[in-house]
Amino acid sequence: MATRKIVLYGDEVLRKRCKEVTCFDAKLATLIDDMVQTLHKADGVGLAASQVGVLKRVVVIDVGDGRLYELVNPVIVSSSGQQVGPEGCLSYPGEYGMVERPNEVTVEYFDRHGKKQRASGTELLARAICHELDHLDGKLFMDIATRMLKNDEE
Repeated sequence: MATRKIVLYGDEVLRKRCKEVTCFDAKLATLIDDMVQTLHKADGVGLAASQVGVLKRVVVIDVGDGRLYELVNPVIVSSSGQQVGPEGCLSYPGEYGMVERPNEVTVEYFDRHGKKQRASGTELLARAICHELDHLDGKLFMDIATRMLKNDEE
């Protein structure tokens, strides 16, 4: 495993749409392992492959609930409710905005071995899933923030 460099705001790769994963092999496993290590080292909640410069539909999420989510080709299949709160991003260190997200989401995805999975989450997990899946489509939290926050407003 290796820690990868996180792509920062202004890099055009963050605005590109990621491609579906078609090969579930050792190269994919290495990418996921590296992303997990990078996420943990950065003390983040979620990381999309585009944030480490790889245009693949891969996301890792760790909200501290004891489960690590590794989502390959994820698709939100249902959502409900609403939450509004501050949101940040590892690609935008120190920047936060007020963002509205669903309060509950269900996502279908493949694991690193190509097995289809389904997971549901509320609150922080729902927010993280939506945020990271937006990255896969080149969308950024600041695009949908109702307002950006000053550092003392977090």
